[in-house]
Amino acid sequence: MSLLKFFGIDWRLGWTNIKGLLWFLGDRSRFIALTKQEGDIKSILWRPILFDKSDKGGTMTGHYFHMDLLVSQLVFKNQPLKHVDVGSRVDGFVAHVAAFRPIEIFDIRPIESKVENIKFIQADFMVQDSKLANYADSISCLHAIEHFGLGRYNDPIDVNGHKKGLENMYHVLQKGGKFYFATPMGPLRVEFNGHRVFSLRYLLDLFKEKYAIDSFSYVNDKGDLFKNTTLTKNEIENNFNCNYGCAIFEMTKL
Repeated sequence: MSLLKFFGIDWRLGWTNIKGLLWFLGDRSRFIALTKQEGDIKSILWRPILFDKSDKGGTMTGHYFHMDLLVSQLVFKNQPLKHVDVGSRVDGFVAHVAAFRPIEIFDIRPIESKVENIKFIQADFMVQDSKLANYADSISCLHAIEHFGLGRYNDPIDVNGHKKGLENMYHVLQKGGKFYFATPMGPLRVEFNGHRVFSLRYLLDLFKEKYAIDSFSYVNDKGDLFKNTTLTKNEIENNFNCNYGCAIFEMTKL
């Protein structure tokens, strides 16, 4: 992040807006002239939006797009009795799943909205809750565990927050249940307080005594999805050549 952006100054956006004023004023003049001739809405206010004209029609790439779509498809395919989610994107994955089934979501941050098919429970998943033991036969945590213990979301500072969170998810999941997990993948590091990035070897070592891996997919640094890839020794050690990719696991609790 540049120093200018840190202080809320985006010179690229400013230059785009300056250039955009030229076509905006021309478009507005033409629209007013046409309104006088044939328009039935005479009130024309000012609200210039100057960057959409050169923008793309949408984004079908990147970690969240591929991860949310892929895992929601897996949940639909496997049809669990109870699916719970920990910290995943509400307006992405959670919304996808809620379109076809009930889902319970846990997050350390409050959510006040009430939406059909979505039950919200506020909880810190770095702290084990005995009432949640063997609670569900399906659980997801997508692009969330890397934040546990960094304080970014008002969670307690804990260098082992990710390990505690994963242990508690294992505690919640029933034997034979499905765990859908996604997180940044690349050389092992912490980019404080944004997130951790985990190496594939590190993740596999965390999971090897607890889960069988049903499928592994990943999103590379360019934002492209590679489904159901083979975990060879070479690819594990080089993280599929990712510096900041996204590892996506479908696993079964042993």
